[in-house]
Amino acid sequence: MTLEAILPPERVLYDVPGGSKKRVLEFFSTFIAQNIPSLDSQEVFSRLINREKLGSTGIGNGVAIPHARSPHCQSPIAGFLKLSEAVDFDAIDGDPVDLVFVLLVPEQADDTHLALLGEVAMIMNDGHTRMQLRRAQSQRELLSLITDKIRQSPGA
Repeated sequence: MTLEAILPPERVLYDVPGGSKKRVLEFFSTFIAQNIPSLDSQEVFSRLINREKLGSTGIGNGVAIPHARSPHCQSPIAGFLKLSEAVDFDAIDGDPVDLVFVLLVPEQADDTHLALLGEVAMIMNDGHTRMQLRRAQSQRELLSLITDKIRQSPGA
C-alpha cells in the first residue's frame, strides 16, 4: 500500500480553517465521514482525540501527523490539510501547526501503519518541502507539490 494510493486529490485540502487542534480534528472527521460512508465522524474524531491524549502528534516545524486505527476502516486512508492559520497542537517544539497529514488505518494494520507513518514523517521533515507546501497558493498547486514529494520519497 503506497501513500500516493491512499491520498486521492479530493483529500488534499487547501486553506482549511484552523481555530484549535480539536476543531481541525473535528473538521477532518466530518469531512472523511462524508466521503467514506463506512466511517462515522464521531468515531473517527474520538479515535484521533484519544490518540492525541497519549501524546501529541505534532512532530515539530509546524507539522502534525494525527493518526489512529479504526475497525471501520477497510484500508489505510490519508488526508493532507494546509491550514489557513497555524494552531497550537502541543507539538514537541512548541511551534503552532499549519501542515496536517492525517492517517487512518485498519485495526490490524501494524506494519502498514508504521511504514506509512515513516514515509509521511520523512517527507514532512524536509525543510524545503515544508517551505514549498506553505507557499502553495491554491489547492491545485498544493496537490501537485505533495504528489511530487510522495512520488520522490524512497517508500513510493
